[in-house]
Amino acid sequence: MLRPLEMAHQFLAEVVTKEDVVVDATMGNGHDTLFLAQRAKKVVAFDIQEQALEKTRQRLQEAGLANVELLLVGHEQLDRYVTDVKAGIFNLGYLPSADKSVITQPKTTLLALEKLCRQLVLGGRIAMMIYYGHEGGEIERDAVLDFVSRLSQREFTATIYRTLNQVNRPPFLVMLEKIKEYKHG
Repeated sequence: MLRPLEMAHQFLAEVVTKEDVVVDATMGNGHDTLFLAQRAKKVVAFDIQEQALEKTRQRLQEAGLANVELLLVGHEQLDRYVTDVKAGIFNLGYLPSADKSVITQPKTTLLALEKLCRQLVLGGRIAMMIYYGHEGGEIERDAVLDFVSRLSQREFTATIYRTLNQVNRPPFLVMLEKIKEYKHG
């Protein structure tokens, strides 16, 4: 059985090609950015922490990949940098091995998610790993689930993938696929 992050990667890999522009909305340590860069024409990756940008840059250099634009900008500004996006990924929570008080916030996450839904091409997908075991995590989890639950079933298919018998609030995956033009908000 795939872990949620493995499922997220598989879900995106099914649609991303070397012709596509994709988004890593929370670059973190660069694992998702690298994964996407190996498959897409261009990755635009966002984070607000310099440490995330540096770790990601190093990871990409070691892999010899240069098809990534790393931005020290909040993901809520993604519409200033991308259009016609095939896929996007979010890891909500905090940067591992960094300041755990710097967390993704419901307001900016929902702005980024709505904007990415608008920029997504038909057949495009969004994978959101929701880590909520930290202070403030449950508020963001609930806000994202509420937003996703309100998306029109005519425009998106929304799915949750999670383990049911784990302790300590394990992360889970929300998957979206755009099936018709998005006109929300």
